[in-house]
Amino acid sequence: MSHRPPSGLAAVSAALLAMSRHLDVGDVLKTIVASARELLDAQYAALGVPDDHGGFAQFVVDGVSDDQWKAIGPLPRQHGILAAMLHRSGPERLADVREDPRFEGWPDAHPDMSDFLGMPITDGDETIGALFLANKLCPKPEGGCGFTAEDEELLSILAQHAAIALTNARLHERGRELTIAEERSRLAHELHDAVSQKLFSLRLTAQAAAALVDRDPARAKGELQQVADLAAEAVDELRAAVVELRPAALDEDGLIATLRTQVQVLDRAHAADVAFESRGVRALPAAQEEALLRVAQEALHNALRHSGAEHVTVTLTRRGSATVLRVCDDGRGFDPTAVRRAGRHLGLVSMRHRASSVGGRLTVASEPGEGATIEMEVPGG
Repeated sequence: MSHRPPSGLAAVSAALLAMSRHLDVGDVLKTIVASARELLDAQYAALGVPDDHGGFAQFVVDGVSDDQWKAIGPLPRQHGILAAMLHRSGPERLADVREDPRFEGWPDAHPDMSDFLGMPITDGDETIGALFLANKLCPKPEGGCGFTAEDEELLSILAQHAAIALTNARLHERGRELTIAEERSRLAHELHDAVSQKLFSLRLTAQAAAALVDRDPARAKGELQQVADLAAEAVDELRAAVVELRPAALDEDGLIATLRTQVQVLDRAHAADVAFESRGVRALPAAQEEALLRVAQEALHNALRHSGAEHVTVTLTRRGSATVLRVCDDGRGFDPTAVRRAGRHLGLVSMRHRASSVGGRLTVASEPGEGATIEMEVPGG
């Protein structure tokens, strides 16, 4: 059966609507790439968003498996054809990208590509990205490019709408960041006022109790009870603020998606291989998801910054009626007892407190030269 790409106004309209439907930058990029590859019947598609340091802030591919992408290695730098597409205003259509004088090769695991169509994505005078298509799935003219002038025109239309969708998504994310910052500022102000008042009352009441201890022990006892009550109220104020400051990604995406995204980012940013796996876990109460995420972040920080690990794995699984988070690394390890005696807790005290605060427990298994495993178990899920 021959390949027949989607054609006609309905297919183009569906692609444009899909691009405009998303407000998350990552989702917009994936939709643009998938739409371009499908509409133009290409084997591979990619979209690069440049950073300010000669590399790519984001580089999304379609048609390449996760294992292939992993094997290819770090994000590409801006050179060769990629750089050309970011520094020109028009398209680039090539019969064989490998024969272009600007071609500088690619990693061993990179799929083989021949005919090529590239298009910059511009916002006014600024190039905010570039679309790349390779290997048209059709018979090619002898020595010619499978991509046609009509393909080039269609990709130009997609690129124009991609610029609008990407700009809108960035504005939305920026607006959300500002809203979160404003809300945190408001909460910090309210927290400061509320807790300051409680602490001021605590201080006065404690002073009164101290003055009454000798001459009126009964009244002193009452004042001390008031101190305890005020302290409990202050703790409640702090807990309420912490709940309100719960990471937005958890509310929108849930624990599994948030952890997977953070692990993917860390895997790209560090030399160590960082992997995530989840099996059979359902949604948990907000406080438990918050605690699990914070413990995972702290354990990942320790593994990537201090252990010298080459491999770090994060797993989230069910164990009977409980949910278990495990962060394992093959780093240099440590003696938990010695660390505690030396006053260097590596965040272990904080992690244990987070676990116990949601009815869970934290265990640490490590010894010098044997890596480390941080495990947190909470009921439910």
